[in-house]
Amino acid sequence: MRLLCVGRHAYLSEHLCRYFRDLGADCAAAVGASEALRVAANFEPHVVICDCDLITPTLLNEWAVEPNIGDVPLLAVSLTRRPEELPPVELLGVAGVLYLPALARTQMQALLA
Repeated sequence: MRLLCVGRHAYLSEHLCRYFRDLGADCAAAVGASEALRVAANFEPHVVICDCDLITPTLLNEWAVEPNIGDVPLLAVSLTRRPEELPPVELLGVAGVLYLPALARTQMQALLA
């Protein structure tokens, strides 16, 4: 499975890639929304893992019309904020919210499967 890991800065993007590579995923890192579009054009991800702080209605609208990312499931991820501290998935506009510190390895593997 190819995952595009999008963070606010390189350290976060690379950390997400290391985390998901350790679970067996093929990952590419991107810093910010613009770089995510450039990387997605060549990488063709199956899922986008994105820092929840980057997700805005504007971002979702921009990505919705992009051929390499528009139909790809988007998962919001956080290392600091729990899902109940974020807007509901329906309002956030994502397929799901992941709070990585609370998820066991087996839970993540099942999600990726």
